[in-house]
Amino acid sequence: MQLNGEHVLKAPRKVVWDMLMDPDQLVKITPGISELNKIDKTNYEAISEIKIGPVKGRFTGAVELKDMIEPEQFTMVVSQNSKIGNVKANVDIHLDKVGNGQTRLTFDGKAQMSGLLARTGSRVVSGVANSLTKQFFDSFEKEIELMNS
Repeated sequence: MQLNGEHVLKAPRKVVWDMLMDPDQLVKITPGISELNKIDKTNYEAISEIKIGPVKGRFTGAVELKDMIEPEQFTMVVSQNSKIGNVKANVDIHLDKVGNGQTRLTFDGKAQMSGLLARTGSRVVSGVANSLTKQFFDSFEKEIELMNS
């Protein structure tokens, strides 16, 4: 499944970068993530609960950040396992300056699923991924607003 899109955030690139590197911030703004424990500078243990159509699962696994060029880009490598299936994803994330101190976050990657997740259907999974992405950016914008108030 392809994962791609972009969103303009009302914050400078360094602020967006710092928020993306802060596990506590990510738990607040990322739907479904209940824990994100930093192992070292680029590796995290992640626990999430996601509902995909009629299927709900608790996922545990790892998130690794690679090819980091602060505050411009990084690659996120995700490996999550659950009773309903496994997910492996590689997503390239780019942060570009745009006018008025704003940042365009662009993401492009691919996720592979196995088990019941893979059998649920790409339209259902894709719809859930789009919904979670929208929730993520809505929460991200609210956190930025709180920081600026």
